[in-house]
Amino acid sequence: MRVAESVVLLATLVAVLYRLFAGPTAWDRLLAYNSASNRVVILLAGAGVFLNQSVYLDVAIVYAALSFLGVVILARFMERGEGHR
Repeated sequence: MRVAESVVLLATLVAVLYRLFAGPTAWDRLLAYNSASNRVVILLAGAGVFLNQSVYLDVAIVYAALSFLGVVILARFMERGEGHR
């Protein structure tokens, strides 16, 4: 991953983090969290390839899996409502 691509990815990450903290609804925040997590995974994978370190790729895979599970759990919780059991 070249420096220019990393800078663009970090700039979009900053924009997504703004939406994460200033989102008008909880659904906007959840989508922003998902988008930010995807960008972090791309940065980790790119760093792993660029630095020739496979540990970054392993961390990216685990982070992506945990992020996906977190988004699914939060979406189901938000869909049902807070008081539903």
